[in-house]
Amino acid sequence: MPRGIKKAELPSKPCAACGRPFTWRKKWARDWENVKVCSDRCRAALKQKKT
Repeated sequence: MPRGIKKAELPSKPCAACGRPFTWRKKWARDWENVKVCSDRCRAALKQKKT
């Protein structure tokens, strides 16, 4: 009997910086609503764009 959830069944949303979809990670379980970017690179690009 398989355990867990398949990656295709996890929630996803588009990245605010690059626009590509990214999927839920266990690391973001408590804060999924506030996660806006898919990576540190996109976070830096978004910060650069705002200033």
